[in-house]
Amino acid sequence: MVTERGSSVWRQLSGGPAAMGTVDLKEGPSAVAINMMLIVRPEQKGQRDRQTDSAGTQVTVEVHPRNTTPQLFKKLSFRKGSLRLPNLKGQDNKAFERTEAPQPPSGKDLHAYPWDKSSLKSMPVDLQQFEKLDAYALKVNVNNSVEELVQALLKQARTDLEKVRVIWMWICHHIEYDVVGFHDKSQRLCSPIDVLRRGKSVCEGYAALFQQMCSIAGIQCMKLSGYSKGYGYTIGQVFKGDSSHAWNAVYLEGRWHLLDSTWGSGTVDKTSDKFTFRYNEFYFLTHPALFINDHFPNNSNWQLLKPALTLKEFETTVMYNSDFYKLGLLTVHPDTAIIQTVNGTATISVDCRSSTLFTFSLKGTEKHGLLSLRKHGMKLEIYPQSTGRQELEIFARSSNSPENVYNCVLQYVVECKSVDKSVRFPKDLDQPVGPSWFSERQGFLRPSQPDPVVHTNDGRCSFTFTLGKDISILPILQSDNSGLTEDRRRQHIMQIHRGNQVEFLVHLPHAGKFVLKFFAKKKSDPGNYTYVFNYLITCLNNEVKWPAFPQTYSNWANDYEILEPLSGLLPANRNVRFKLKMHGISKVLVQAQDTHTLTLSRDGFWEGTCNTAGCTELFVMVHENANHSFYSHVLKYTVETP
Repeated sequence: MVTERGSSVWRQLSGGPAAMGTVDLKEGPSAVAINMMLIVRPEQKGQRDRQTDSAGTQVTVEVHPRNTTPQLFKKLSFRKGSLRLPNLKGQDNKAFERTEAPQPPSGKDLHAYPWDKSSLKSMPVDLQQFEKLDAYALKVNVNNSVEELVQALLKQARTDLEKVRVIWMWICHHIEYDVVGFHDKSQRLCSPIDVLRRGKSVCEGYAALFQQMCSIAGIQCMKLSGYSKGYGYTIGQVFKGDSSHAWNAVYLEGRWHLLDSTWGSGTVDKTSDKFTFRYNEFYFLTHPALFINDHFPNNSNWQLLKPALTLKEFETTVMYNSDFYKLGLLTVHPDTAIIQTVNGTATISVDCRSSTLFTFSLKGTEKHGLLSLRKHGMKLEIYPQSTGRQELEIFARSSNSPENVYNCVLQYVVECKSVDKSVRFPKDLDQPVGPSWFSERQGFLRPSQPDPVVHTNDGRCSFTFTLGKDISILPILQSDNSGLTEDRRRQHIMQIHRGNQVEFLVHLPHAGKFVLKFFAKKKSDPGNYTYVFNYLITCLNNEVKWPAFPQTYSNWANDYEILEPLSGLLPANRNVRFKLKMHGISKVLVQAQDTHTLTLSRDGFWEGTCNTAGCTELFVMVHENANHSFYSHVLKYTVETP
């Protein structure tokens, strides 16, 4: 019991001794001077056992600055003999001697805002050096008392950083989030000993247990309260009323650092309300300029930022998930939580250091947008198909990840006032759209059409690539409005190889929106083709109605080329000129009602004329070896009905 300066108090101790003291509260929330006199009256014989002679009398004084959560700052022990400290193997016991009163944040604790894109941590941390310590923390199984737990954990921790780390790891892997307690306050138990024994709590219990364990270990630690964008948060919400979250600050190497063991332990599924242990390293000693994205303390000094953010700025900032930074993403535009469309559309862009794959979900589907990859990021154009507020989520994964799992990195609310009804994407369009660093890795180099969308007025377009070695390509043309079969649509694409270059000529069967997809595999691989990427082709000219290219047979080689006729549909009763480029051929025939022989010109083309009268189909045949008597079909044309 203590009172303000100038007063005296007497506290009767069990057995008779009395203590008298005064407390002098100086300027500052934690500067305290204590004057105490201890008077010990002789014990009556038999009142104590013989251990009294060696143990003496112990007095513990707890000092609590006004308006703060009680915390053990200093233990004063008075004994007859020499001061004896707990014998902890491998420890210097300095931590158990005393814990100094935490100092409030000062200028040396502040970090610049916005983030300087340097480190995710507020101090240098080598996670590899923690591997043995982390593994040890996971194996410790003590739940009788907090003191015994700390004593067991600190057997392998020497530095203050190691002490904080081992406490953090133990809590993150042994305390689960109390979803029932979150919804029903009457079910919550948040005292450190209750949290330890039950193995579950809400954020208040996580932070209280962490604070007490640090205090026992001799680490200055604060339990902070404020608002957060965690479980129960809705994008763009306005914060008011009581605090919604609790976390901690620890004092290491002369500076304050922030961490959140609740969020480090796992996640709660919004749909099932089920907690899952999923360790998250991000919230251990997080850089304050990143921590502020989803943690807003009641006391702005504990942002540890210069300049500090206002609550309004916190509310309006986009929802960054921790995976945003863990995947090496840097910046996003816009950085506001709510996006308003302009003329029915909005654009989002992300910058990153490394090659990252992205996808998105707008109102539960990825069909109402156009996402294109960049070397250092991505660009997303969205076209909501209904007015009002709708959720936009952006997902990402490392291109080097062996698992095809995308993690949510950004969350927005899109406010759409009008719908652009002219924009409809084919259902077969896959994200991302257009060539990128990813298609280059698959062997599609130096694309002639770098943009994801190709517009054509006459219904014709061309795509050229330099191919990597041993690459075989399969193109497919798809459309929502086409009644053609896949094989017939494929005949609207002609593939021409010239050395290590390949050109794809596309003649659209009608106006509309088409998806040109590319699949690839190694020529030496007998397996199936794998999807690589696609283009969106648009044509608004309703007069477009191109016939298919000629049908090719298996003997048509990749490096053969048709110069004319390109149309697979020939006019009836007409002389048609042929010009073909084929190497290694001894003779070429065109079979209609009559057979016509093509001649090899000086510049290497097989040329000639054939009349289509009296036939419905026309074939081109080649004689590959002069010593052989048989011909192979390579092309087939259809003749119009007269």
